[in-house]
Amino acid sequence: MPMMTGEQYEESLRKLNLNVYMFGKRVDNLVDDPIIRPSMNAVKLTYDLAHQPEYEDLMTATSHISGKTINRFTHIHQSTDDLVKKTKMGRLLGSLTGCCFQRCVGMDAMNALSIVTYDIDQECGTGYNRRFLDYLAFVQENDLTCDGAMTDPKGDRSLPPHKQPDPDMFMHVVEEREDGIVVRGAKAHQTGAVNSHEIIVMPTISMREEDADYAISFALPADAEGITYIMGRQSCDTRKLEKGTIDRGNGLYGGHESLVVFEDVFVPWERVFMYKEYTFAGRLVEHFASYHRQSYACKAGVGDVLIGATQTAAEYNGAARASHIKDKIIEMNHLNETLFCGSVACACEGHPEPSGTYLVNTLLANVCKQNVTRFPYEIARLAQDIAGGLMVTLPSEADLNSPEVGHLVAKYFKANGAVTTAQRMRILRLIENLTLGTAAVGYLTESMHGAGSPQAQRIMIARQVNMAHKQQVAKKLAGIDEA
Repeated sequence: MPMMTGEQYEESLRKLNLNVYMFGKRVDNLVDDPIIRPSMNAVKLTYDLAHQPEYEDLMTATSHISGKTINRFTHIHQSTDDLVKKTKMGRLLGSLTGCCFQRCVGMDAMNALSIVTYDIDQECGTGYNRRFLDYLAFVQENDLTCDGAMTDPKGDRSLPPHKQPDPDMFMHVVEEREDGIVVRGAKAHQTGAVNSHEIIVMPTISMREEDADYAISFALPADAEGITYIMGRQSCDTRKLEKGTIDRGNGLYGGHESLVVFEDVFVPWERVFMYKEYTFAGRLVEHFASYHRQSYACKAGVGDVLIGATQTAAEYNGAARASHIKDKIIEMNHLNETLFCGSVACACEGHPEPSGTYLVNTLLANVCKQNVTRFPYEIARLAQDIAGGLMVTLPSEADLNSPEVGHLVAKYFKANGAVTTAQRMRILRLIENLTLGTAAVGYLTESMHGAGSPQAQRIMIARQVNMAHKQQVAKKLAGIDEA
């Protein structure tokens, strides 16, 4: 079938039968739920833009399997140009949605699996890569959204999987059958899971032989029997249930996370891409993490929105001409463009793996993500500084519209004479949403912990920097001959 439109994507979700809980109750209509709907809208945009000529170059690609035009989110990178376009696509979508648009994780999982399944086959004589390519063809042909599921709850972090008091703290095999395997466990922090057609599961850490039952990777339909979704809470999430739109900040788009629980779920062999090949678990984790750390170009896109909102707030406040305000805006732009630079750099320095898939420069990808764990927080701090305390002390939209006190709110919170109080409230609520509210999950917390916490990147940087070479050139210039 051809690439789906946004409306076709929405209708495809209505056909799924996901078992989802939020606030202690089952959610029967996910698509129209006011809390979940904005996150679905963000994914929907990734489908609509692929049909718009001005975005075609970034949003689509040519399948290396079928030769057909496909959505880039289902593509396997065939060149450094593909990697750069992925970076630019992420920034574009971040700037248009102001939130996490949720499809990067699945794209990164598929690219990592395209490499590692080939590597396992070459060393172990297995047939995983053929299985994966058949699965990829299915995803591309049906233009599906895939959730990449890596993070296990982990239980006691001091213990490996096989020593956990509760073995379910890591996804594991509980039964092997002639036609497949049965798995049990959970995946946490799953961004966009209930907006996905498929779930691609990967191990979360490197494994030893004792943990072989945990070294598994597979894919399943999102509504497979035995899978339960428990929605995570976000700050200010219930504002979406209120009348009006001002207090939501971003009324169009949003993100969500969930705990995805697998209770003795059957996986047919044709959907299994790793089974007890524990020596490859770490490689899959590192390749996925490198791709996903590159994906944080999206934060530069969200940063574009926050910077634009901050400049607007300064103008509405009548403070935009102050020299210190101008300097802070410059610093916000400097930090934001630095984030983008890191993602572009690791893409440009990418290389082909034996499978033919292009992998980013993993050192630069980790440097990129290390910056992402820091710079958005400073950008947000400067935004709050410029916006002023009114950002968090504003009365509600209901007060603005109140027959009794609305005229007082409109009078005392008006600043720039050319701007209405409602307009000023809207821009301040957007900054609040991006730095403290529901969008702050995708902009700040995800910047810190997404694709691995800061220490994970520092470990990879330490491993991959060629310190011996740095010392060698330094000693040569200093005239040191240790021989």
